[in-house]
Amino acid sequence: MFSKEIYTTRRRALAEGVRAAGETGLLLFVGNVEAPAQYKDNCYKFRQDSSWLYFWGLNEPRMAALVDLESGEERIFADDVEIDDIIWMGPQPSVASKAAKVGVSFTAPYAAFAESVRAALAAGRKVHYLPPSRYYNTLFLSELLGIPSASLTPSIPFIKAVIGLRLIKEPCEIEELDKAGALGQEMHSVGRDSIVPGIIEQDIVGKMEAVTLAKGWGVSFPTILTQHGETLHNHLHDKVVAPGKLMVIDAGAEIESGYASDYTRTYPTGGKFTPKQREIYQIVYDCNEFAFSITRPGITYREVHLATMRKMLEGLRALDLVRGDLDEMVSEGIAGLFMPHGLGHNMGLDVHDMEDLGENLVGYDPDQTRARQLGLGSLRMARRLRPGHVITDEPGIYFIPALIDKWKAEGTGKGFVNYDKLQSYYDFGGIRLEDDVLVTETGARRLGPSRLPIAPDDVEAAMAR
Repeated sequence: MFSKEIYTTRRRALAEGVRAAGETGLLLFVGNVEAPAQYKDNCYKFRQDSSWLYFWGLNEPRMAALVDLESGEERIFADDVEIDDIIWMGPQPSVASKAAKVGVSFTAPYAAFAESVRAALAAGRKVHYLPPSRYYNTLFLSELLGIPSASLTPSIPFIKAVIGLRLIKEPCEIEELDKAGALGQEMHSVGRDSIVPGIIEQDIVGKMEAVTLAKGWGVSFPTILTQHGETLHNHLHDKVVAPGKLMVIDAGAEIESGYASDYTRTYPTGGKFTPKQREIYQIVYDCNEFAFSITRPGITYREVHLATMRKMLEGLRALDLVRGDLDEMVSEGIAGLFMPHGLGHNMGLDVHDMEDLGENLVGYDPDQTRARQLGLGSLRMARRLRPGHVITDEPGIYFIPALIDKWKAEGTGKGFVNYDKLQSYYDFGGIRLEDDVLVTETGARRLGPSRLPIAPDDVEAAMAR
């Protein structure tokens, strides 16, 4: 947790932002509850709602809160433990003492939350709520508001005010993101050092995730570790590591405060790149470096994506995999054949920060619209960059046989794509290289205490050690 002044300042700024949009009424916050894995008393590991963590800081289940936009009153609703709880959990601090740590003076039992909301509705007051990310909270809000779950309409002014605050990271958050970066880099180093022919992929995953459990909350998303990198989100870890392959490891750590990291590296399973692998790897590495070099305040990340795609196509053209004018190929979306995802996404308390609030609202400025092209259309973060933005820089090149065959059959990219030469890459796999990046006043810096080896020579040297 941060100081109570951090949370009170955030909530005050939030209320001011919603009021500035001409809104009145109540802001509703519903924290997460424990979710049974098989039965009521055997639950999944608890993870608090990220917007709740940002504004209220209390990382415990079964809590709710209200902010009154007219009076300014803030109230937390939660239950003090009773003797049955104490038997199993031991004595616990009171709700009032917990609330005081985040600058809240008024508390009430959890059941009073529903009573307060219904009283406000009966009085004709407006209630504002965020999109629920958990199914339990969807049902809870549906019953509370008397609205079918499919018809719930979250408050756009509330959402936009939250995004406006959470998008730009405070110094205290950047410190946490650097810590998450350090843990993510440690787990990746363990993974890299565990790659030897003959080991099963799951053994590597287990060693990596053990680091995050020993020193943090766990992983920030299910680990991607695969010798079939052409499958972008491959969570199968049952293969035996074979020499001559490319191992994509896309993994991140979450620390106890909830902040996340997200790194990707691609390794030659035998310790050395083949000439063919090194050619493609060098292009992806150059794209990663190039994207970082032009990331700065004032440029849109959409512009960074497109410029990086031009750089990628330039490298592929040098290998005669594509042909023609670079600007025309960018305009025609040819890069999507090789990189069908966007250059990066926002990061923070979520590894894909705030996408539960609406990906377009989070990742796009009001004057931007989402493209329909393969690749560019999957760009999760397109906004004009400002100091304090935290984003990923993750170019990749993938040779996906089914996609290549589809484009060829449809005549897509005709005149630009050298389909004959692509035949020899059908068993290549894929390469992705990802860093976490903070936009600064003058440019950008990578998060974490150092940088995982990424240049091809440095990768081979690290694996040799």
